[in-house]
Amino acid sequence: MAELQALLSQAQAEFAAAPTAAELENAKARFLGKTGRVTELLKSLGSLSVDEKKRQGAEINQLKGAIEAALQARRDALAAAELDAQLKAQALDVTLPGRQRGMGGLHPVSRAIERIESIFGSMGFDVAEGPEIETDWMSFTALNNPENHPARSMQDTFYVDMKDAQGRWLNLRPHTSPMQVRYARAHAERHAAAAADGSMPEIRVIAPGRTYRVDSDATHSPMFHQCEGLWIGQAISFKDLKVVFTEFLREFFEDSGLQTRFRPSYFPFTEPSAEIDMMFASGPLKGRWLEVAGSGQVHPNVVRNYGLDPEHWIGFAFGMGPDRLAMLRYGVSDLRLFFDGDLRFLSQFR
Repeated sequence: MAELQALLSQAQAEFAAAPTAAELENAKARFLGKTGRVTELLKSLGSLSVDEKKRQGAEINQLKGAIEAALQARRDALAAAELDAQLKAQALDVTLPGRQRGMGGLHPVSRAIERIESIFGSMGFDVAEGPEIETDWMSFTALNNPENHPARSMQDTFYVDMKDAQGRWLNLRPHTSPMQVRYARAHAERHAAAAADGSMPEIRVIAPGRTYRVDSDATHSPMFHQCEGLWIGQAISFKDLKVVFTEFLREFFEDSGLQTRFRPSYFPFTEPSAEIDMMFASGPLKGRWLEVAGSGQVHPNVVRNYGLDPEHWIGFAFGMGPDRLAMLRYGVSDLRLFFDGDLRFLSQFR
């Protein structure tokens, strides 16, 4: 019994002296391995009598259990020491303030569109949205574009390789002008039975949205934004167009001295037509005329495609690019910066 107690003390001492898990496993092998001291004692029981085998076997098993307990205790101590050292090496000061999540912000073009909608909304204009995949009829025919117009070419317009139920080719809309037709037709149908004399409210609407053309450089993108405007009534004139658009530009750029001019031009969907230029009253672009929109009196053929009689309904339409207006408002020189997704650029507009 004294020999077994001495063996236990020796095992406990060697386990306690093992500085690492690897050396502890080597010490284990010397006592509990295939050729270990305890294993050899168990093997020696074979030469003993039955009674002696039972007595010494019980004592050896008790010794083995005590050695295994000492081994496990040392394993736990080494693991705890290793964890403690790791925690000290990777210390985390929980008293420090946490990292705040950065605030996001609207894209500058989205800001420009919201501003456009707000200003025209204050003038009584509705905001209309529609499909970005349009029929050839809506994109061109309904807007009085002739069959041989270059805009119908695949070099200028993205076409979709499919047709609608009426057999008309589909395309990615090159402008938001189809919304003029869609909104006016829906407006006319909605108010068709409003009064016995067929009267109906004026149509005042803007249609901002994404458009697509085969074009790409510092001032053009294959995908860009456009905003169409339409005001149709019984007696809407060019004077109304000038007042509305001039007031819009002054509000948008916050420049009460901003001037506008209307240069004669040509568009298939308006007659007469005009390009709209503006000139800032102050700032780095003061004194320069800048083209910002196209406009004109809605062509009678287009009014008919609205489902209205051009003898009684007249008005104006305009089209502008929110991307270009955003460039002018924020002093951006390259349109492609809006689409690069560079946070260094976009974070300036938060």
